[in-house]
Amino acid sequence: MLHQPGRFYTILEVERDATESVFYALNDLGKEVFLNPSQDIINKYVSHSKSPIIIIPLITEAPIHKIDKVTTCSLEKMLVDIYCDPELFSTFQGAELKRIYQTAFDRYDINKAKMLRYADRRTKKNEVELLINQQRNGS
Repeated sequence: MLHQPGRFYTILEVERDATESVFYALNDLGKEVFLNPSQDIINKYVSHSKSPIIIIPLITEAPIHKIDKVTTCSLEKMLVDIYCDPELFSTFQGAELKRIYQTAFDRYDINKAKMLRYADRRTKKNEVELLINQQRNGS
């Protein structure tokens, strides 16, 4: 990224049927927690919170893995999510999105098949594939 975001969000992706339970548990702990917020809620409340936690449903068959007993997302998943959720990842759109994709493909071994399989689950396979190809061709 060329521009670093001024705000940071913690995003928890949980099984769809557990989202409300996680929301209420964190809320009871006094955390600033938002359940699947709309763009309006993000603009009005999340962006002004000190340490917001956003809870969203985990897409089935998302490319995740465990590191030291902690489940986390793969780089392929992050790249697709940034494209597919422009409201949530508004800081990373436009030229910044292209730069992120270019840097990721230049520096890391990206599993394109895994990425496109996940993009297909999010019904954005063609758009993500076009973005990948543009970055690989230097467009």
